[in-house]
Amino acid sequence: MSQETGTRLREAADRLPIGGPTPDELRRLAQRASDEGLLDVAYAQADSPLGPLTVAVTGRGLVRVAYPDRPLDTVLDDLAAHVSPRILEAPERLDSIRRELDEYFAGRLGTFATPIDWALTRGFFRRVLEATARIPFGESRTYTEVATAAGSPRAVRAAGNGLGSNPIPIVVPCHRVLRSRGALGGYPGGIERKRFLRALESG
Repeated sequence: MSQETGTRLREAADRLPIGGPTPDELRRLAQRASDEGLLDVAYAQADSPLGPLTVAVTGRGLVRVAYPDRPLDTVLDDLAAHVSPRILEAPERLDSIRRELDEYFAGRLGTFATPIDWALTRGFFRRVLEATARIPFGESRTYTEVATAAGSPRAVRAAGNGLGSNPIPIVVPCHRVLRSRGALGGYPGGIERKRFLRALESG
């Protein structure tokens, strides 16, 4: 971020009242930042049965979904380092994905329409997640099948490690990937959340 950009964002934030901005003030600040080309990453909280999720989008699509175990400051620092430091809480920019998550958890949505921004992924890791994103609702694949679909059938351990650090869980459904004998395996949000999501999709 340039010094001028940082100064303009700080000046706008400093004009907000002590105790935190109101929703209307947040919307105005986000709109101003967007209009001036200062907003690259918008984030907000989304309620879910698994706890409040931090969701973030760029102009290309959904870039991050984080469980509440991951502190917000850590999530934002990671986005600033690997995507852009021009980050602002802008709930209206997240309305679409938050609605989709609500529908998913209510059992009324099987496929997310929100586009994905793969900026936090690369190489084999990205191919693993792209293969995982194609697993249909309610179905399962093994780590071996995902590694094969990503182009490296023998890289099963690497595929598992990649899925364990999936930056977009739920929407990129790594909960649908199991060990070869049906064991759950790992999950970014913990085994209980993986079990919950699988039960949700089993109807």
